[in-house]
Amino acid sequence: MKTLTHEQLNSLEQDLNAIRDEVRADLGDRDARYIRRIIRLHRTLAVGGRLMMPLGFIPPVFTAAVASLGLSKIIENMEIGHNVMHGQYDWMNDPALHSQTYEWDTVCTGDSWRRTHNYEHHTYTNVIGKDRDYGYALLRLNDDHKWRPAHSLQFINYILLTVFFQWGVGLHELEFDRIRRGEIRLSEKKQFLKEYARKGGRQGFKDYVFFPLLTLPVAPIVLAGNISANLIRNLWSSTVIFCGHFTEDAETFTEAECENESKGQWYLRQLTGSSNFTGSKFVHMLSGHLSHQIEHHVFPDLPAHRYPEIAPRVQAVCKKYGIHYNTGSFAGQYGTVLKRIAQYSLPDKLRLKLSPQTA
Repeated sequence: MKTLTHEQLNSLEQDLNAIRDEVRADLGDRDARYIRRIIRLHRTLAVGGRLMMPLGFIPPVFTAAVASLGLSKIIENMEIGHNVMHGQYDWMNDPALHSQTYEWDTVCTGDSWRRTHNYEHHTYTNVIGKDRDYGYALLRLNDDHKWRPAHSLQFINYILLTVFFQWGVGLHELEFDRIRRGEIRLSEKKQFLKEYARKGGRQGFKDYVFFPLLTLPVAPIVLAGNISANLIRNLWSSTVIFCGHFTEDAETFTEAECENESKGQWYLRQLTGSSNFTGSKFVHMLSGHLSHQIEHHVFPDLPAHRYPEIAPRVQAVCKKYGIHYNTGSFAGQYGTVLKRIAQYSLPDKLRLKLSPQTA
């Protein structure tokens, strides 16, 4: 981790707090109009996709229906659900947009996400042994995890995780790695598994039974379209999240490094453990503005559509203290993610022989 003096850390905290306070003081109609416009877009795309799907026996219509439904699911998960559950719109006092009651269109329950993501991940970002989002207990991405023969196949695990991402995220709170090590018992997760089965069952029934049965003569086409839309959402959301956390330059931390850390130290960890990628306004929106993962980790409760405005100021703060601001093209950042997965799938001796700079 970048080393700053006590005075520099206090100054860093003050600089970032000033940005946050200024944006919070400016929240109002502009932000409310934005999120309501995005909700209308999501609903329009969802209805359009559902209405076109029964005509999917016409190839161009099938493509349009899948694209429309897939985009609606991406927008609901990334720009609406994820951001609303971070409390970015609690100030509106709209019950439909409250962080503690919002339930999104995915297998993971809102309560489970708030526990594992909002609290665990955002508190202990990239702290090995504390942040279970780092590798999702499936991928070895640094030296802190001892290489095992099973890691040689982790690209298969990565592909499976991206394809079935909503189901994997939904199961994250099961803590299978701790069950495997005997630290907890499966019986302790009984209530969680009930909630997971209930939510997963509803999601599966909606997309794979209810809507296909509504259009029985063309049910196989509708089923294929719904599967395709969910696949598009899974692939996109997992890739965005991986680009925000697992790029080559994203740092990891030990528990000892983060013991009794100040707010300035917490800010420093968020800045150095996160990654951005560049893109158009449309790409930023589809990513839930997690294309600005650095700003999100520093200011998780500010409306995400503000991040592009905040980013130059955050970058200037990083420059002031000599902190690396990790950003690049989407393709470039994703390439380093794949490189990291590939490197750490190898035994240490072979990895260091091929890529000594990772030592």
